[in-house]
Amino acid sequence: MASYIARREFLATLLGGAAALWPVMGRAQQPGMPVIGYLNVASESMSRGSLASLRQGLADAGYVEGHNVAIELRWANLQLEKLREMAAELVQRKVAVIVAEGGVSAAFAAKAATSTIPIVIASGIDPVRYGLVASLNRPGGNITGVTFLYGELGGKRLGLLCELVPQATTIAYLAGPGSDDPRYEETSSLTAAAQALGRQFVMFKAVPGNERTIDTVFGELVRIQDVALMVGANSALEVYRAKILASAALNKIPASYPIPQFVFAGGLMSYSVARGMMRQVAVQYVAPILRGAKPADLPVQQPTKFELVINLKAAKALGLTVPDSLLARADEVIE
Repeated sequence: MASYIARREFLATLLGGAAALWPVMGRAQQPGMPVIGYLNVASESMSRGSLASLRQGLADAGYVEGHNVAIELRWANLQLEKLREMAAELVQRKVAVIVAEGGVSAAFAAKAATSTIPIVIASGIDPVRYGLVASLNRPGGNITGVTFLYGELGGKRLGLLCELVPQATTIAYLAGPGSDDPRYEETSSLTAAAQALGRQFVMFKAVPGNERTIDTVFGELVRIQDVALMVGANSALEVYRAKILASAALNKIPASYPIPQFVFAGGLMSYSVARGMMRQVAVQYVAPILRGAKPADLPVQQPTKFELVINLKAAKALGLTVPDSLLARADEVIE
């Protein structure tokens, strides 16, 4: 009898615990719950901040992952050839919308996979120049989103670097894949800005998956007198962040970076779109689309807020004095 009672109590406890879990499991697998496909050129670790911003924006708009929306995540880890396969997987999953982040390759992969599922791009490229949308105000088709203006910001970044390092007579540009495409705005923007400021301009390309190319580039840079470096706004270069920062510090080469994460890790300066843009993607695009809005009716937006971040410790190590006029414009100064 004692063993029977113990067994009955055990079964009751087990069933009770299972019943307590059913609501949670049900929320995670609700039929009809919309699914967001997230396609990113980079890796999970590189995308952690932007994904957190996207989730925050969704929550602000009333969509909480696991409660009333699901997210299917796909990272290419800079293996661009995998993007089309991943985009096709998201289409087969019947997602309600695809968020393509991190470069033109993700946007093109999503476009190739579907002409009907809404696609929201979050990229530094001009989607009109690449033929992704008809115009910014009237995108047409199934694609809309935000452009981070990395190309246009290149000239501004170069000007700020020259203010900090006026003795730099040569500007070196460390570029990533796609930078020799005539549609790639950053290259043309930097070339024009260097010419306007009377600086020599030299371009180097990093090869994805080959860290030794960074050593080769810096080996060339140390042979150039009075040089400053512009690190391109390319996801492929973020993989080499630690290597680039260490090489710049070791060889005492002042450099400007495309995102503040480089500066927080010891780099000299950055000028970029204000952080949190993926929240805007969620609030102004993904949430409205989940509620029935059409991409063709949602204009592609450009950022209006930018951040200048300066690292005084890095400047001191390079023997640089940051002008008061530049410090006054800085949004964040690292002591």
